Amino acid sequence: MSHKNKKENEKIKEEEATKTPEEEIKVDPKDEEIEKLKKEIDQLKNDYTRVFADMDNLRKRLEAEAQTNKKYRIQSFALEMLPAIDNLERALASKEDKEDAFYKGVKMIYDQLLISLKNEGVSEIECLDKEFDPNFQQSIMVEKKEGVKPNTVIEVLQKGYMLKDRVLRAALVKISE
Repeated sequence: MSHKNKKENEKIKEEEATKTPEEEIKVDPKDEEIEKLKKEIDQLKNDYTRVFADMDNLRKRLEAEAQTNKKYRIQSFALEMLPAIDNLERALASKEDKEDAFYKGVKMIYDQLLISLKNEGVSEIECLDKEFDPNFQQSIMVEKKEGVKPNTVIEVLQKGYMLKDRVLRAALVKISE
């Protein structure tokens, strides 16, 4: 090695020894840009995944809501029909001559209404002589009755109705004490 090369090598070694750790690690600006872009890509992928999941959840929620709306579409109409059915029942109960043409006509209309509602999933809540259930019935009277277990429905004052698995109108009942 020449004297000049030795001096240069020693000079380089001295410079390396005096360098601070920050000076030793010189990062190429291109590498910094690549890292920055990689982080940005990762963030965009995360954002995309999150938005995709949100949209999928929204789609599922809207489908479930549409199914529920379809299932219970008749609810408001059925609720409006119940007072008419009640009135027809009162008219039928007041007539003593069951062979009268008027009675038979009202009975046919009443039966047609019940069949139409039944076809749409509306059914009467059967509760007479059964144990009182506050989920389906509303007790408005209590009476002591011999030979009947307490908390048993002894009279239905107004029929209750279900729409598929939902209470449309609770039955108004009298229960035993």
